Amino acid sequence: MTGERPALRVGIGGPVGSGKTTLVAELCARLRDRYEVAVVTNDVNAQEDARLLARIGALPANRIVGLDAGSCPHTTVGDDATMNLAAVDGLIARHAGLDAVFIEGGDDLGDSTFDPELTDLVIYVVDVAAGEKAARRGSPGIAESDLLVINKSDLAPAVGVSLMNLERDAISVRQDRPYVFTNLKGGDGVDRVADFVVKQGMLE
Repeated sequence: MTGERPALRVGIGGPVGSGKTTLVAELCARLRDRYEVAVVTNDVNAQEDARLLARIGALPANRIVGLDAGSCPHTTVGDDATMNLAAVDGLIARHAGLDAVFIEGGDDLGDSTFDPELTDLVIYVVDVAAGEKAARRGSPGIAESDLLVINKSDLAPAVGVSLMNLERDAISVRQDRPYVFTNLKGGDGVDRVADFVVKQGMLE
């Protein structure tokens, strides 16, 4: 589906290993047949995530841009988003009728946010294996993102984490902002995230 409206820009942040790249791949798999989709990744001194997404067939390689963000990938989406803004503009110029661009940016502490000029929606991913403090920290990424994804819910028993406590903390920190538990490797919860992007991003 294409239209005259500007492409939706969805920021996906979270600590290394939380599941950001897996989430991007799963969202692409669910949306690429209905919408024109592209991706920008911000990697630490490499384009590993971009190459991975292309290798697994999330999207054609010409729809994926990998940016070398150095040692601080959060700064390129928040403090100085110039590279990302240019990358998004380049994708829009090359692919007429682009509906959505996913912008992946790393942030181990959740203290940074996406530049509001860069994103329309922000999804923040945390990892159950990080412990029950994962949602309790209340940092901007956790408290203020449009959607909080609490990933690897299947690992909760193995790491001694109570999903009930995580849910309580998510509600306390986020108030009325939505959250969802996922097991991205198993596909659990991904449809809810995709539906959020479609509805909140007004892609329909």
